Amino acid sequence: MSKKHAVDAEHPAKPDSITDIRKPSWGYTLRKTVREFMDDDCTDLAAALTYYGVLSLFPALIALASILSLVGQGRSTQAIIDMASEFVPEDSMERLEPILDNITQTDAAGLGLVIGLLVALWTASNYVNAFSRAMNRIYEVPEGRPVWKLRPLMYLLTLVMLILVAAAGVILVVSGPIAEAVFGIIGMGDVGRTVWSIAKWPVLLLIVVVTIALLYYVTPNVKQPKMRWVSPGAVIAILVAALAALGLGIYISLSGGDSYNATYGALAGVIIFLLLLWILNLALLFGAEFDAELERARQLQAGIPAEETVQLPPRDTKASDKKARKAQEDVERGRALRESRGRTADPDEVDDLHVSSREPERTGHDADEARHR
Repeated sequence: MSKKHAVDAEHPAKPDSITDIRKPSWGYTLRKTVREFMDDDCTDLAAALTYYGVLSLFPALIALASILSLVGQGRSTQAIIDMASEFVPEDSMERLEPILDNITQTDAAGLGLVIGLLVALWTASNYVNAFSRAMNRIYEVPEGRPVWKLRPLMYLLTLVMLILVAAAGVILVVSGPIAEAVFGIIGMGDVGRTVWSIAKWPVLLLIVVVTIALLYYVTPNVKQPKMRWVSPGAVIAILVAALAALGLGIYISLSGGDSYNATYGALAGVIIFLLLLWILNLALLFGAEFDAELERARQLQAGIPAEETVQLPPRDTKASDKKARKAQEDVERGRALRESRGRTADPDEVDDLHVSSREPERTGHDADEARHR
């Protein structure tokens, strides 16, 4: 989609509020979301995101341990190790745990922080880049941002997400004895611990909402309408993910995990973790599809022809234009190869061959003289 054919993201005719969207538009959005979710092969995209998520797990843990040690949360690091031990295979955890311990015990974790963050940014950004490609497919737009602009943006987004995850980790472990000690210092004691045990969940939810909003807004190569921290798609993604995780937990608790243990043995915890991660990625992609189709419905209600393609301008087209030119060059070289019967792939040389092989036309008088001779 070129910039000159795209509609302004803030087109005045589009409904401003969710309440302005009419009932038929909602029905159209739900129907199209399900169909586009299947047509875009989101189950395969979620599997790819799961792979990149697992690939980034170990360097992300190292970076998180460095960040938590830097702010004096060594016990938080141990809590993260304990949680990871439930999912990471035992032999892999045996190699990872000494690294995390060394980072924790290093003064200020300076070197570990730098190395861990650099490796985590490089590796974990693969997940963000894969999510960006998935979002481009959902919005039906090619990636047009050049690599020198796209990569730094993805690295920055990855860093912000790591910081948000680190903050969530601190919030999760600041409970029980730790919370009692912290609030005891400031003189709040049991009251502060009770308040914190309730207040931390909205804070965690806020972190999740901000993370999803950043993924939905930054990663696709489209200029979206003004950023909404809580989009309908994000709400759906969170609800679907929570219900799916709850359902998986109930299923495992009812079955006692015997079927997984009998089939996978020591890898049962890893299989469950991968399945949960795949479900979470499915929820994220479904929420993104819903937001895209809701934007399509808003445009259609405003009279904008978006029935085939969502009419949002791309952020950039330099890379996609360059790719299109190279593709056209390949087509022309292939045509030259066909017309020359494999003698050349240069279109200019094909034109020269045509000129040299073309015999001059003879007039009637010239033909008679040639016959007499």
